[in-house]
Amino acid sequence: MDKRSEALEEAMAHLTRVVDDLSEVVARQDAEIARLTRRVEALLRAAAERELDAGGSVPVADQRPPHW
Repeated sequence: MDKRSEALEEAMAHLTRVVDDLSEVVARQDAEIARLTRRVEALLRAAAERELDAGGSVPVADQRPPHW
């Protein structure tokens, strides 16, 4: 029974480490997604402003893509 307990403890330690590693990955990905979302929003605003400055009537960000 002692070997079984030891094996379970080792498995639990391994799984705890994997969960911690995955948690770090998810946290990094969340930060990256938030950063990229902000950049896309800024690019859309800039494109819409350029479109309006060029005399366009509908900002690019508000137009439907041509495949719709």
